[in-house]
Amino acid sequence: MSSLFDKGLKISKNALFNVFIGRATQLLGRPFKVVTVLNEVAEKLANKESKTNKFRQLFEVALTLVRLIRSYISGEYREISTSTIISGLAVLLYVLSPIDLVPDFIPILGFLDDLSLVSWYVGKFQGEIVRFREWEEAAHRQPAPSGAALPDAAARPALGDAAQPSVAELGHS
Repeated sequence: MSSLFDKGLKISKNALFNVFIGRATQLLGRPFKVVTVLNEVAEKLANKESKTNKFRQLFEVALTLVRLIRSYISGEYREISTSTIISGLAVLLYVLSPIDLVPDFIPILGFLDDLSLVSWYVGKFQGEIVRFREWEEAAHRQPAPSGAALPDAAARPALGDAAQPSVAELGHS
């Protein structure tokens, strides 16, 4: 039996996944749309609880991927290549889509192909994910300006930086 990574690699080479790569490339120029996708993916992942350790870890990494892309889109974190962000966004679009190689309405199997693709992404971009988590930890060690603790970034909507102009004001949407 092949590993989740191997299955994810196979999916990543499938023509259907190339459709998601194209959609992710187009979406990257539309930050508000990306934030909507990230919120939907975070909600979908949060609704799926697994008692299996291996799957729980993949869920946590998928939520890290949501936070990574959200931080990239907001401009907070840019220490990553655009192609890595596009691949990550394509993975999240695939997870969100009910139309993929194994439809999500099929119990268990419908979600395993999503997890396989997340597993492939994690394996391929492990160094990027580790660097982001280190950056995240360093950023959160600093006290929040108001002194109040903020909820997990993947579980809340992207609020942006009030000191910065919104993307719509810059003429992008």
